[in-house]
Amino acid sequence: MVERVLVVDDDPVQRRLLQSMLARAGYDVVIAEGGDAAAAMLTGADGAGIDAVVLDLVMPDLDGLGVLARIREAGLTTPVIVQTAHGGIDNVVSAMRAGATDFVVKPVGAERLEVSLRNALATRALESEIQRIKRSHTGTLTFKDIITRSQRMQAVLRQAEKAAGSAIPVLIEGRSGVGKELIARAIHGSGERRAKPFVAVNCGAIPDNLVESILFGHEKGAFTGATERHTGKFVEAHGGTLFLDEVGELPLPAQVKLLRAIQEGEVEPVGARKPVKVDVRLISATNRDLIADARDGRFREDLFYRLHVFPIAVPALAERPEDVPELARHFLARFAAEEGKRIRRLDNDAMTLLAGYRWPGNVRQLENAVFRAVVLAEGDEIGVAEFPQIAAAAQRQPISAPTMSAAAVSATGMAAPAMASPAVVPAPVEMAEPAGTLRDISPAAGSIAPKQQQDGGLALPLLDAQGEVRPIEELEAEVIRFAITHYRGQMSEVARRLQIGRSTLYRKLDALGLEPRLAENDTDSVVTG
Repeated sequence: MVERVLVVDDDPVQRRLLQSMLARAGYDVVIAEGGDAAAAMLTGADGAGIDAVVLDLVMPDLDGLGVLARIREAGLTTPVIVQTAHGGIDNVVSAMRAGATDFVVKPVGAERLEVSLRNALATRALESEIQRIKRSHTGTLTFKDIITRSQRMQAVLRQAEKAAGSAIPVLIEGRSGVGKELIARAIHGSGERRAKPFVAVNCGAIPDNLVESILFGHEKGAFTGATERHTGKFVEAHGGTLFLDEVGELPLPAQVKLLRAIQEGEVEPVGARKPVKVDVRLISATNRDLIADARDGRFREDLFYRLHVFPIAVPALAERPEDVPELARHFLARFAAEEGKRIRRLDNDAMTLLAGYRWPGNVRQLENAVFRAVVLAEGDEIGVAEFPQIAAAAQRQPISAPTMSAAAVSATGMAAPAMASPAVVPAPVEMAEPAGTLRDISPAAGSIAPKQQQDGGLALPLLDAQGEVRPIEELEAEVIRFAITHYRGQMSEVARRLQIGRSTLYRKLDALGLEPRLAENDTDSVVTG
C-alpha cells in the first residue's frame, strides 16, 4: 500500500498537474476541489487513510488557514504542505504557526515537492514511533498507537476496546510475534488502571522450580538461596494489570496456585505464614490451543475457563497483508534514527517483496528484517538486495496454505478453511490433475492460487466450488496476480511477458479490483481521468 496524498486546490489545471506529478512519484492521489471538501474528508471516516496533504492557501470557500485550523481542532497529526502563488513572508509565518509542515511556491517542481513530502512523512513516522515507545514504557499506550489498516485487525481492536472498559479477564490468542503484548498494553492504557503498574511475565521463560517464587513471591530463608524477601509479580502489579504471556507453558503445580489466586484474590508466598491480598487486572496470552491442552490434561480445565472469559484472537500478519507496508515504513523510520542513517524509503521492488511474503514469524520477523536491512543499507534507499533472506525464502514458499476440496469439507462436517493471501512463487505439490482445468497457467480446483502438478505443470480451475464455469474476469485476475508475484512486482517484465502494454496492465489492475499492494510504489504509474 503506497502513501496516500490529498491534493486540495480550486484550480482544476493545478490539481491535474499535481495529481500527475505525485502519481509518477509513486503516491496514491486523492482530490478535493476546495477547503470545505478537504476538511470534511480529513475529519471523516476516510481521514485515517490520508498520509499527507498538499494544500492551496488561497481558495474561495474555506482557505488553507481555515483547513489547518480544522485539522488542529480535530487533533490530527497529518503533515500538510502549503502551496500558494503569493510567497510573502507573512504567509509563510501564518501557515507555519497554523501547523503546516512545509511551504512551497507555485509552480512547484516535482523534485522539490517530492523531497518535501518524503521529509514530512519520515518526520511524522519517527515522531509517532518515539511517542509510541514513550507511551509503552509509561503504561499509557492506547489503541490509536497500534499501526493497522486491516479491517480484520480493526475489528480485533474494537473488541479489545470493549474489554478495556471492564476488569474482565482477557485471553489473547495468536501466533508468536503477532503483537499480543502490544494489545495487552493498549487494554491497560485505555482502562481505569492506566496510572497503575503494568507487569509482564513470560511464563515460558521461567524455570519450573522458580515459577511459584517469581509469580507469588517468597520469604527470606524459604529455600536454599532465598537470602532476601521477594514480593512476586502479583504483588508488584497490585492495583494495576498483570500480563501472563504464554500462560499455557505454566507447569501444573503452578496452575493450581494461579487458579486459587484468581478465585480468592490473594497469593501465598513460598514460606509465608499467611496469604497476601492482591487486586490485579489479569490479561493472559497464548500461542497454543489451550482447549486441546485442557482435553489432553496438559492444562487445567478449571483454570482455562477462568482465563477464557473474554477471548481475543489476533490474526497472523499473512492474514492482513495490507498492514505490511505501513509497519515496514514505521520500523524503517525508527531503526534509521537509532542507527544514525539518513534512509528515505524502501524502493518499489523491496516493498513489493515484503508485501508478497508470507511472514511466518509475523510482525516480529518483519521488524527484524527491516532492522537488518537498515544496517546493511549503504544509500538513502533500501532495495531487495538488503533483504537476501526474505528474497530467498519467498522463492521457496508455497503460494497458499493447503486447502481441502469441497467434498472433503462436506465429509468432515467442518467449515471451509479461510484462504490465505497469495505469496510469491509456487512450491511443488503432488496431486492428481483435477477435471475442468486449464493446464500450465495457475491453481488447482477448489483453490485460488497456482498449484504444481506431478509433471511440473500448473493448473487453473475453470469451475468454481459449485461446479459452474468461472467468469473470464476471475481467470484473468489470477493470471495477472500470478505474473506479478512470479516476477516480484517488476511491472515492465510482467507487461512484456503477458504481451500487453504497461498502461493496459494498470487499467486491468484497476478494473479487476486487484489488491493495490501488487502494484504499489510503481514509479511509472499512469494517471487517467
